Amino acid sequence: MSILCNESTRLLVQGITGKNGKFHAEQCLQYGTRVVAGMTPGKGGVEIAGIPVFNTVSRAVRETGANASIIFVPSGGAADAIMEAADSKIPLVVCITEGIPQRDMVNVTRYLNDKHTRLIGPNCPGVITPAARCKIGIMPGFIHKPGPVGLVSRSGTLTYEAVDQLTRLGIGQSTCVGIGGDPILGSTFVDILELFENDNQTRVVLMIGEIGGNAEEDAALFIREKMKKPVVTFVAGKNAPPGKRMGHAGAIISSGQGTATEKMGALRASGATVIENPATLGKTVAEVLAKHP
Repeated sequence: MSILCNESTRLLVQGITGKNGKFHAEQCLQYGTRVVAGMTPGKGGVEIAGIPVFNTVSRAVRETGANASIIFVPSGGAADAIMEAADSKIPLVVCITEGIPQRDMVNVTRYLNDKHTRLIGPNCPGVITPAARCKIGIMPGFIHKPGPVGLVSRSGTLTYEAVDQLTRLGIGQSTCVGIGGDPILGSTFVDILELFENDNQTRVVLMIGEIGGNAEEDAALFIREKMKKPVVTFVAGKNAPPGKRMGHAGAIISSGQGTATEKMGALRASGATVIENPATLGKTVAEVLAKHP
């Protein structure tokens, strides 16, 4: 099986009439994703790249059977867009939007508690399953190839770097998930690690973290107690000074907590393979794969 997105995915693009929404809707379509609908209030009835646009999510779902959504709505309205998708019972929502206020995300996570919607993001590159030719995100599709490595990352840029290294070594990916770099996220490392553990197409998991928060420490506990598949990890920001935000809203060290050293120590203790240099991401995964045929 393919986690999160596969051949049965029918994608809705919220915010499709904006510049980013239109561009990435076309890119997803060209990669092979079944993009069945777009949604922008007041723009219903037009078409973009042959994709019908609706005024509401509920009507788009009712008329096209959309079962996944990608959100390009600006930060001030993105939380409402997520909740509208959840109200329409869309199982998977990927929110690309950056800069959503944390207070809005607190409301979103509370709202999703009794919904059957999985949120990826916000401030993330999305999800791609190469074997299914299914891309729900902004990642460059051409660098991916089908294979046995599941990848989950807080960093979009390092995701692309890792995939490129793997592909150049002839190693493909089962699914790649960018969970996002904000302090409050819809899905955590633990959520995605559990999916990879139960995915028969994934043999090895590559997890890329960064400074700030305790997501990597939570993942370390899950790896130690629940994971049977080998996990390779890298934590970015080892040389970041305390109190400085490094790229992402969630990548900040405060009060001596959330440092790369602490995270790497926890991951080593869990039995994960810890990479010190991002230039060796692909090489290390290749070595681990060779030990776990």
